[in-house]
Formats: sequence, structure tokens, C-alpha cells
Amino acid sequence: MIRSVLALALAAAMAGPAVAASTGETVAAQVAVDIQAARHNPTSMDGATIALPGGVTGRPAVAYAELRGFRPLTLDLYLPPSSFAQKGPRPVIVIIHGGGWIYGSPRKTAAYADWPAALALIAQQGYVVAAVSYRFGSEAPFPAALQDVKTAIRWLRAHAATYDIDPARFVTWGDSAGGQLSAMAAVTCGVAALEPLTGAAYGADLAPPPASVSDCVQGAVAWYGAYDFKQPIGGPFPIWQHPYFDCHDGACSDDKLKAPSAVNYVDPKDPPMLLLHGTDDKSAPPAQSRAMLAALKAAGVPATLIMIPGVDHAWIGPTPEATRDASRKALALSIDFTESVIGDKAPGAGGH
Repeated sequence: MIRSVLALALAAAMAGPAVAASTGETVAAQVAVDIQAARHNPTSMDGATIALPGGVTGRPAVAYAELRGFRPLTLDLYLPPSSFAQKGPRPVIVIIHGGGWIYGSPRKTAAYADWPAALALIAQQGYVVAAVSYRFGSEAPFPAALQDVKTAIRWLRAHAATYDIDPARFVTWGDSAGGQLSAMAAVTCGVAALEPLTGAAYGADLAPPPASVSDCVQGAVAWYGAYDFKQPIGGPFPIWQHPYFDCHDGACSDDKLKAPSAVNYVDPKDPPMLLLHGTDDKSAPPAQSRAMLAALKAAGVPATLIMIPGVDHAWIGPTPEATRDASRKALALSIDFTESVIGDKAPGAGGH
């Protein structure tokens, strides 16, 4: 026994003093490892929430699609105060940002100093607001961005129970490039060539929403968009050079110009639409909205065009006051239109 104790003491003395773990070893020892983590599984950042004023809950950068070869596509969710739960599932506004189909962010629009704060104010009125990202033209040409918007609509419907969503009350709302996408989403429901991607287009981490889920909407708001690309649209370079249209050899074919033009898809089954445009818009000619209105009216679709006098693209006026007034007017008109189409007192709201 004595010999054993002496042997242990001698071994400890020969081993020297214990070596403290390095910072890296200390951290690494606390990290969980799971062989199943190669596939999608919830993490500590998933489902993160932000408490916003007025009882609104923000859920930033929620992934709605992960397509092979592309960055994950996300949306920012603004959920209404819990007091609206007693009124039943909530209507949804899908916000689509602008940026010429080559840049932009779900958190930036026109001259609004804090667009997320504005969206939170809208959510306070009882709406689920979803501001979506989508693939730019340099990543994938038309119809990729439109397919992404349609995928986001399907994803939201597929998660209706999670977010207390009414699948029968959806409005799209976008500005500039987002205005074109908003109008296209409204008039291309059921167009096979523009169906969202499914199946093998997706990686293993996030399955696509079921193809059986509808991407139709019940209304659309479009600010200073382009809807007929056979007509002049402005912009910093010729349309054939724009990656969104995927044209070559110095020109765009008629098919390349017609495919993203909302005027070519209008039919009597389309939902109501509100078009807003500045009379002095130099980036997207006001004639674009007039052409879209004419197509909708010819098909018997309820539609309104309101021209806001004296302002350019993004509601930019000659003075800060003019910009402020136009921006607030556009916002008020859009909210009131949305209320009339999918609000709790709108026809067919189901008593919610």
C-alpha cells in the first residue's frame, strides 16, 4: 500500500504541474457537436425576436428559401400586438423593396428615414408585415426575383399557423423594381412558366413550401414601377445591358421584353391594384403606370392610379417639405387601400 502511494506521488512529480487549458480549448470544450447538424436544425439564433414599439414583435432575417448556388433568401417579419389575436388570423402585407433589380434591402425604401419603424407602425394596426429579399439580376435574371417573391408568399401561407396568418388575405406592396414585382405577383397567379422553384433547386437544409400552396394575392400596391418594357423605362444604361433581362448582342427580343411586362398578363380574375407615381419621375416614366392602369381597366379589374404632383422617383421633391409630404401621402394612400382590400372590415374578410 505504501509502495502504491509512493509510486503515485512519484508519477505526479514527474508529470509536472497541471497545464491550464488554452482559451481555444476552453471554448471548444463547451461547443455541442451533433452528427445530424450537417442537415438543418434550429440554432440559438433561429427565431430571434425584437420587441418593437406598440407591442409589435420583430423577427429579422427569417430564411424562407435556400436555393442551390445562392445565398439564403430571408424576410423580416413584423408581427402585430397580441391583442389582435382575439380578432382571428391576421392579414399579410408582403413588402418588396426597389433598387433596379440589382441592389437594395428590405430595410430601405425611398426617403423614409427608418423604414422598419414605418413597417412596425403598420403592423401595429393588426397586420403581419413581411419585408422580403430576393435574387438580383446579377445573381439570376428574370424570372428569378419574381419566383422568389412567390416562394415567400407560399412560405408565409405554409406557416400560417405559426404566425397566426389568414391565408385568404394577402397584399403585395413594392416600390420601383419592387413595384414591378408586386404587380407581376398579382397578375401571374397560375402562370406555369413563372411558378416558384421546387425540388432539386433546393439544398438539403430548407425544404421548399409545398407546390400545392397558393401564391395568389388579394390585392397589390405598386409605386413608380415599370410594367411594359417595350416602352421606355429610363435607367442608367440601355435595357439590353441590364442583367435582369438577360439580353445579348445589343438588343432584347420581343419575348425578353414581354416576359417581365405585367401588362401582358392582365385578365379579369386579377385582384384590385393601387398604382402611385410622381408626375416628375425621371427614372420610371409616369406613362408606365398609365399603361398598366389602361390594361387593368380594359380587363375590368378594379384599379386606381394616383399621380403625386411635383415629385420625382422615390417621392423626392424640390424641397425637404415636398419630399416629406409626398412620402407621407403615398404611405397613407397605400395603407387605406390595403385596409379596404384585406382589413378586418373589408368585404369578404370573414368576420375577422
